Amino acid sequence: MHKLLPIPLSLLLTACAVGPDYQPPERPAPETLARADAGLYAAEPVAARFWERFDDPRLTQLVEETLAANHDLRVALARYDRSRALLRESRQDLTPDVTAGAGVANRRSSADQMPGVSRGERDADSIDADISAVWELDVFGRVRRSLEARRAESQASAADLRAVQVAVVAELVDAYFRLRGLQEQLRVARANADYQRESLELVDARLAAGRGTLFDSVRAKAQLETTRSRIPALEAEIAALTHRIAVLSGRQPDALVAELEAPASLPALPARVSTGLPGELLRRRPDIAAAERRLAAASARIGIATADLYPRFTLSGLLGTQAASTGDLFGRDSETRLIALGIDWSFLDSGRVRARMAAADADAEANLARYEQAILRALEETETALVRYAQARREREHLQEAAEASAEAARQARRRFEVGIVDFLEVIDAERSLLEIEDGLARSHTRTATALVGLYKALAGGWPEARVSRES
Repeated sequence: MHKLLPIPLSLLLTACAVGPDYQPPERPAPETLARADAGLYAAEPVAARFWERFDDPRLTQLVEETLAANHDLRVALARYDRSRALLRESRQDLTPDVTAGAGVANRRSSADQMPGVSRGERDADSIDADISAVWELDVFGRVRRSLEARRAESQASAADLRAVQVAVVAELVDAYFRLRGLQEQLRVARANADYQRESLELVDARLAAGRGTLFDSVRAKAQLETTRSRIPALEAEIAALTHRIAVLSGRQPDALVAELEAPASLPALPARVSTGLPGELLRRRPDIAAAERRLAAASARIGIATADLYPRFTLSGLLGTQAASTGDLFGRDSETRLIALGIDWSFLDSGRVRARMAAADADAEANLARYEQAILRALEETETALVRYAQARREREHLQEAAEASAEAARQARRRFEVGIVDFLEVIDAERSLLEIEDGLARSHTRTATALVGLYKALAGGWPEARVSRES
């Protein structure tokens, strides 16, 4: 048996891993982002923890609570932990599989088996204990390629966790800004309702004094009730967003009602946004990292399939003891042992093997396409986000000027009505226009803030990496 030992040792010395040696593909990226207006964007590193730039302590606290308690993040973290556990298991395949066992048995042979022997003498006791080991000699790299694939999958899982983190935090900040925007719309609607109620009281007073008309009164009432009709829908949307923010942060839906019901202004937005360079973007994006790692895993699986064309060697051994009584169990003559070299070769089934190789090749090609698509999607999302934010800012600037002009027009119309220069119809038109523009301005401010969140999400920069600290 000892003559077998040089054989696997010599094989190990010449061992190689079959299949392609993975090389990360190129990441083609433009030198600059086409839509990055030099006046609004700067090619500087993306701001770390971008939500802190809005100087809103409540928002910062909500983000931290969400990172700690969000259930989608907990699921993603559990998947990552599972991939790490499977990777540790795969590493064990590089070492012998060692097991130990022991047993006690009593056997009675039949009279036909042992003719002429008394019943009691046909009983036999047996006690044994042994340690055995089986080791696959990874001559052609099947085990190493399996470990390579598992490691790449684990790294992809880590990137998936970061991607979920990006999505969840972006959703939370987006919901928070929309909540504050709706609260501003609600304030505008209520303020206009109060203003229109005063106008109705003025018209009714003029009507009672014989200086007004019933037509003006009913038109003023219709205007007031139309404005009031907006309030319940806004309150419902505010409640829905409050519930959503609570669930995102791992709480019951009504847990934050008392904290968030007090209105707060939308944050001031930065004059310029740091976007970094396109190459940095492609390195930051977790979806690209995940796609690249899954491509690496698919490449390793080609090697796993290819290794089946070659023989598989296993070295096994056993060392134990066996005796009829415990006193003799570890005696000199009770020793048992086994050393064996096994060869398993499926060359006669090469058709199946080559079919699996072709399937692995196809999987790798599909993963390459997904990787290239992830790059294009990242550039698309970023360019689109740049345009949306820039245009949202321009829209808000125009609406701000329109709101100021409309407010002055409403004041002028009311003064002209009070001195009898115009009828109340002009006042109603001016107030309706003011309400629409102020509501549009509040919506525009919200769209600008959420567009900035979308831009940071597309850039995937500034997101905390500590939640993936268990990655090796």
